Amino acid sequence: MGLDTRGFESTQERSPIKATSMNRLRRVLSAGIVLALFISTGQAADEGTRTDIAKRLSASAAVLDSIMSTPNKSIPSGVMEHAVCVAIFPSTVQVAVLVGAKHGKGFATCRTAHGWSAPAPLDITGGSWGAQLGGEEVDLVMVITGDKGRQQLVSGKTNLGTETSVTAGPVGNNEWKMNEDVVTYSRAKGVFAGTNLTGSSITEDEDDTRSMYGSKISLSDILGGGTKATGDSQLFLNTIAKYAAQAKKGH
Repeated sequence: MGLDTRGFESTQERSPIKATSMNRLRRVLSAGIVLALFISTGQAADEGTRTDIAKRLSASAAVLDSIMSTPNKSIPSGVMEHAVCVAIFPSTVQVAVLVGAKHGKGFATCRTAHGWSAPAPLDITGGSWGAQLGGEEVDLVMVITGDKGRQQLVSGKTNLGTETSVTAGPVGNNEWKMNEDVVTYSRAKGVFAGTNLTGSSITEDEDDTRSMYGSKISLSDILGGGTKATGDSQLFLNTIAKYAAQAKKGH
């Protein structure tokens, strides 16, 4: 009488299948864990970026408020009255590692038919600012006073002094009689003055735009009033409107 091996053979045949299924399950679970960690890390990074943006918006408002609150040393009302756009770069840094290299992040807003537009995140690089006031950290303010300057800004890349005329802005009670497209200012170590930003390049910060608004949006859409401002933007916009409105009424 022979030994019945059918059950043993069946078990042997099923074992490789079961092992394969378990391996697949492990791979799926491992992939799921990696994906969950990736999403979690990405969300944390996005949250960190949004926090940095909110702080920078607040700092930009504080820069303008401090400058405009200084008697006889502020941006003249005539300049603010003619502003079609205002850009502020708080604590812009002169990078010591690279000789002459400079970089900063900030925001611009432009007048629209319904008030000031949502802020557009910007980068500024190059130029000779910083050395004039002897500071490695410099607050920069740029007031665009004409349509040519505005068109260059919304195009996504502005080279000051090339496509647009730029000059150091007047301070205090000095009467404004200039015809330049852009007037610029800087403050370092508490000293505020008009500063010529010729040679600087201004571009859209696409990464911060995505973080602020959830997707890539063109500068023309943001600065043209087609984008809704975030809650974190209100202090910045209110500060711009406060001084621009005061200047316009006082003219």
